[in-house]
Amino acid sequence: MNIVVCLKQVPDTDLTLRIAEGGKDIERSDLSYVINPYDEYAIEEALRIKEKSGGEVVLVAVGPDRYEEALRAGLAMGADRAIHVKDPAIEGSDQIALAYILSKVVSGLEYGLVLCGKQAIEDDSSIVGPALAEFLGLPQVSVITRLDTAEDGKSAVVHREVEGGVEVLDLPLPAVLTTQKGLNEPRYASLRGMMKAKKMPIESKSLADLGIGGDEVGEKGSKTHLVELTYPPRRSQGRVLEGELPEVVRELVRCLREEAKVL
Repeated sequence: MNIVVCLKQVPDTDLTLRIAEGGKDIERSDLSYVINPYDEYAIEEALRIKEKSGGEVVLVAVGPDRYEEALRAGLAMGADRAIHVKDPAIEGSDQIALAYILSKVVSGLEYGLVLCGKQAIEDDSSIVGPALAEFLGLPQVSVITRLDTAEDGKSAVVHREVEGGVEVLDLPLPAVLTTQKGLNEPRYASLRGMMKAKKMPIESKSLADLGIGGDEVGEKGSKTHLVELTYPPRRSQGRVLEGELPEVVRELVRCLREEAKVL
């Protein structure tokens, strides 16, 4: 079974982010980037299916030149090839426009399954996977924690956590699934894999190659628009109540009733 994995490059999770001047983006001048962590679960699951049933794993990303680093990291894990869509007109695209671009790439491939991370940790939108399924006209299940594909590659059983239990779904393939923590444990790239990935070609595509006009994406073609980024409000400083236990309890109850007004 051939599997397509859509990935995104995001700022390293260990970094402290700052809002850039103008309030429309984060300050990116001194950032380092990694594969979106949820996308790593998608890559790992694709590799496990490939090792079990054969086929190839194709990585697809839409973004600037620096995305090549993320694609090579995925190739080092064991993916077979990578496609990178880059074009100046993509700048400012919202998640729906990005899903539209991805759909144009995926529709030109032979595949039995499309995997995406459940969300990108920088915007937490969770839109791209479901929107991609809609553009492709495929069934989709989000935030899966288990995936079992049939031997004939025509169906799959997936598990997803819901409030109070686990939902088990049987669906036909091809389909779009989004992955989350708990599905698997992503592997580390081997030294051999990293050396091999450095030499592997990455197929580059522009919007024109995909038959997409510049007015269909970017800010002009997006359905949503970012108004402003702001920091969360500062939390008020906590208080430590001291004294004997009965006195502390009485004071705590008074604070909750009269100051916090939660009683």
